[in-house]
Amino acid sequence: MPTLVNAETDERDALLSFLDAQRGGLRRAVLGLTEEQAAATPTASSLSLAVLLRHAARTERYWIVEQLMGRAEDGPKDWAEEYRLGEGETVEHWLKEFERVAAETEEIVRSLPSLDVDFPLPQAPWFPPNSRRTARWVLLHLIQEQGRHAGHADIIRETIDGRTAFELVAQAGA
Repeated sequence: MPTLVNAETDERDALLSFLDAQRGGLRRAVLGLTEEQAAATPTASSLSLAVLLRHAARTERYWIVEQLMGRAEDGPKDWAEEYRLGEGETVEHWLKEFERVAAETEEIVRSLPSLDVDFPLPQAPWFPPNSRRTARWVLLHLIQEQGRHAGHADIIRETIDGRTAFELVAQAGA
């Protein structure tokens, strides 16, 4: 498959471009689907395409706004809730939110003096005590996270209607 990443001018551009390319896998996965199809859970997993969009947007915002920038938000407190759609949540809503979060991420990352800016990780059993991470680490983590979920989305989409990522890329012209 051809690359979906434009030539970059520096490390920051490269990381933001690769992050956006991974987001594209999630955006394309819902192309042409009804709300019912996007909310379907056709595999052994409880994940739907709509839930993956929701989770990806909220997780990116969590890492960029709450962790990197240190702004307290009203983020997910119950991670099980993260994998269920709320009343009235639609694919259209989460696609718009996904784009808003992407623009916010780009604005914040471009405003940083360096990708070496660091912050303390939250206290959690899966993080070493008193750990710190850099903006660079956050971007690499988000690329990994978005890529993992884009793979999940490929499987779910193919299960729904047999369409593959390659077909969806060709359809989107990307």
